[in-house]
Amino acid sequence: MTTSQNAQHSEGLPLDVRIGALQGGSADLARYAGRVVLVVNVASKCGLTPQYAGLERLHERYAEQGFTVLGVPCNQFMGQEPGSADEIAEFCSATYGVTFPMTEKVDVNGEDRHPLYDRLTGFPDAEGHSGDVRWNFEKFLIGRDGKVAARFSPQTEPESAEVVAAVEERLAG
Repeated sequence: MTTSQNAQHSEGLPLDVRIGALQGGSADLARYAGRVVLVVNVASKCGLTPQYAGLERLHERYAEQGFTVLGVPCNQFMGQEPGSADEIAEFCSATYGVTFPMTEKVDVNGEDRHPLYDRLTGFPDAEGHSGDVRWNFEKFLIGRDGKVAARFSPQTEPESAEVVAAVEERLAG
């Protein structure tokens, strides 16, 4: 990808991009316009995989107020998401009762980075880190206006005070 193509991909709002749903078809991110969305690159065989439980509780707690968790499977970190779409869906449902939407498996870093992550990774977290996703379960909060509002490290638990406060602030605003 050339620099000019990469710059074009990074323009616009994250929810304006096209991405497939985990089990085929479109994930239709436009349907989340006006909602608060927590985008998380997920993996089934990672030490942080138990975060699925907290993500699901967060999703359930705030869904009726206009909040959605969006899981984005990625196999770029030590091959920790090797499964097929069906295997990922079955694991998430059976092991963690996941009901939040999931996209197709994509790259979040590198030359083949999905355009969604082109639009997310320029936003810094509280420590000032921007750029490449560091590991599975890095979290990006998108406000009702469709803009990135916060970024949280992979180790930040979904139900931590800082994530909950950021979600509640965006839902109230």
